[in-house]
Amino acid sequence: MLLRLPNSAARFAVLVLAFALATALTFFSIRNARAANQSGLGTRAGYEAAARLEPANPENWYLLGRYWQYTLDEPDPGRAISDFRRALSLNPRYPDAWLDLGTLYESEGDFSAARDAYLQARKAYPASAAVAWRYGNFLLRQDEVKPAFAEIRRAVYADPKRSAEAFSRCWRVDPDVLAVLDSVIPPDRIAYLDVIRELVAADHLDESLTVWRRLVSFHPRMSPADVILLTDFLIQKSHFDDAHRVWRDALLLTDVVTGDPPGSVLWDGGFESNVSGGGFAWTFPVVSPGLQAGLDRRQKHSGQQSLRLFFDGKHNTNFEIYSNVEVRPETTYRLSAWVRTQALTSDEGVRFRIYWFSDSHSSGFTDSQDSRGTQPWTRIEMPWTSGKDVLRARVSVLRNLSRGFDTRIQGTAWIDDISLVPVGNPNP
Repeated sequence: MLLRLPNSAARFAVLVLAFALATALTFFSIRNARAANQSGLGTRAGYEAAARLEPANPENWYLLGRYWQYTLDEPDPGRAISDFRRALSLNPRYPDAWLDLGTLYESEGDFSAARDAYLQARKAYPASAAVAWRYGNFLLRQDEVKPAFAEIRRAVYADPKRSAEAFSRCWRVDPDVLAVLDSVIPPDRIAYLDVIRELVAADHLDESLTVWRRLVSFHPRMSPADVILLTDFLIQKSHFDDAHRVWRDALLLTDVVTGDPPGSVLWDGGFESNVSGGGFAWTFPVVSPGLQAGLDRRQKHSGQQSLRLFFDGKHNTNFEIYSNVEVRPETTYRLSAWVRTQALTSDEGVRFRIYWFSDSHSSGFTDSQDSRGTQPWTRIEMPWTSGKDVLRARVSVLRNLSRGFDTRIQGTAWIDDISLVPVGNPNP
């Protein structure tokens, strides 16, 4: 639609108005850009310049107040309060300004003013996890435990990533683990696993198991990978029964399928789960010069994939891939596995080993024959009998250092369908 003006004077007036608007927009855009640039410097001079250029922008006064509050060179609580108040006069619903003002009043010992500031922040943004978190921690510092827990609960339910820190702070006040869980932590798998991670890092074994049992009672969908940290922690603490129980609990809550043969005490002997890194899953070497270890879907004895080991022929490589197993004392087991090799050179090939550990802190191992050269899928078997107080073992795929003349190993080996099956008690 065209605007038709009656005469040249009207057209000139419109032109003047358009020019004035363009000039004003340009001026304000340049001023805004200069203020943003000055504020972005993160210095006192920059914040003050931004406040001068845009005195009606509450963020500029808020940032200047934060400078006076947190600077180590020239802290000035009085100026900080004045600038926060200036920001709030321009925007009374500025939750960050209310929160920092509350922190400042609290540090100055004015707890009544601090409480009012936190409540104003909550009024300005009632759904904010950050507001509930900081107000809850203020109440905790005031020994108002019940309302503090209620605020922290609101924060954690809005942002479950705060679960571990929330549990840690509330547990210092209330030593009842289950009470803290019920009061603060949502019945969420990730939230509980974060709490367990916090307890493991702090070396709290019994409390970790308490949280785990409560998590299991919710029947969440789990993966064995979720419990590797806790399982390894329990194994390290020589609580092998508890470690295996946690692993079994996780398996009951997972849809991971391994296809292990009936009776085998080794988990995922066919490398089907894609779970690795500890617990009762396979642990792969972090770095082993000359070796590439991975899963191969093109070559397998059964299932979907096998373990592939490729050696580049440039190193006298030694490595170990292992998995923990729970065994019975004084029981004979049969280790079996399927191996395929392609041009695997050197005088030390790939073999299997069973380590055993007893309650009396003794240990030992037994090895299978090694595989070399080129051979189709071949079954390897080895019997092994546990001692009278042996409850823990470790099954390994390994290659020892060669000490002969043909030390550098080259070629490929595939491993699949490893099992450790009890076959009876040993003969007297």
